[in-house]
Amino acid sequence: MKKLTATICAALCIAASAEEQIEITPLDARTTIRGPEQAYTGAAIAEVLFGATAGSRLTAVEVTFEPGAHTAWHNHPAGQYLVVTSGVGWVQQRGGEKREIRAGDVVWTPPGVAHWHGATPNHAMSHLAEPVRP
Repeated sequence: MKKLTATICAALCIAASAEEQIEITPLDARTTIRGPEQAYTGAAIAEVLFGATAGSRLTAVEVTFEPGAHTAWHNHPAGQYLVVTSGVGWVQQRGGEKREIRAGDVVWTPPGVAHWHGATPNHAMSHLAEPVRP
């Protein structure tokens, strides 16, 4: 009986995995845009790596800030993760201290917390922005 159950489970796993396929989005299929002036001070370039789908609410955008560039004050209804990938930057929540962030740091901003983030005056900074979708 155990052998039959294991065989059935293995067959179901193979059938389920046959339906799922790895997806590769080529670099040329992504769009890179300059951040709009109403959302950024200074130059920031954003590239949407992937957006939410029917099967996943996860999105990721790579943003590169030139030295001194930063976002305007904003918030995210369900929160946001930032993964700093290069450079040195700052993040600040309204009413709080400006805090330094560096490559390798992960920043969690809770839902609804007003904040800004960007590069320091002397260094560019890049991060992956992963807003949580409600």
